[in-house]
Amino acid sequence: MQSRILKLSERLSQFAQRGRDQAEGLRPGKDRDDLLQKVRQAEVAIQINQWVSSPGLQAPT
Repeated sequence: MQSRILKLSERLSQFAQRGRDQAEGLRPGKDRDDLLQKVRQAEVAIQINQWVSSPGLQAPT
């Protein structure tokens, strides 16, 4: 079986989804809040990666 190399955004997206799924099973509290904060950080990283990778991004003049 050939292994597929995942892009950064795909890995972050999978991490965020697993985190959301796991958070659903946790009771409100510090552990759940910490996990959801990591999910939000992964989502922001996805957005930043998309912005940096966009063809419309231009170097400063």
